[in-house]
Amino acid sequence: MSDTVPPGGPRRASGGPVLQDDVTAALTEAFFTELAAVGYGRLSLEAVAKRAGAGKAAIYRRWPAKREMTVALVSQVATRSIKVADTGTLRGDLRAFLQDAIDALGHPLARRIVPDLLAETMRDEELSEAFAKSIREPRRHNAAQLLRRAADRGELPEDFDLEVGLDLLAGPLYWRVAVVQLPTREEYVERLIDHIVRSLRGHCPK
Repeated sequence: MSDTVPPGGPRRASGGPVLQDDVTAALTEAFFTELAAVGYGRLSLEAVAKRAGAGKAAIYRRWPAKREMTVALVSQVATRSIKVADTGTLRGDLRAFLQDAIDALGHPLARRIVPDLLAETMRDEELSEAFAKSIREPRRHNAAQLLRRAADRGELPEDFDLEVGLDLLAGPLYWRVAVVQLPTREEYVERLIDHIVRSLRGHCPK
């Protein structure tokens, strides 16, 4: 899963030596592969280290425990996989946003990882709170910018329901792609956009 490797130069652990990028990349790749194979509940740092061809100490120099490693790496991918484009129109922004979500959720590893982690957050309150802070809140904040821009352009009423709008951007697509795993072709995306726009405009004419 090459797109999960964190960008940038060598990283330095607090008070420690520079961390080698190739080791970090190998651990990241091994983590996602192992997580997809066994799920969060059965995931072990020993297995991740072995798959990466590294020692377990290499993990602890980067992340203190399984939960922290999971939150850090999953959040890194999740927050950069959904972009908020500014195309100049509400429909164009929605189309770009939804396509990015389809690409992210449709990844073979994501299809196995995302439902498992969501189920795990129902059992692990600390994991749930960490993901809310690192993924849910930033992504909803970014998506809100998309909708507020549309209101500023006059494409949505000033009093549109932001909370419902954010749910409409995420809920139907997640259900289709990640849960029931039905094909999501361009024609379906356009129909979904029609419904989102009509719902948000309410009494406003097209």
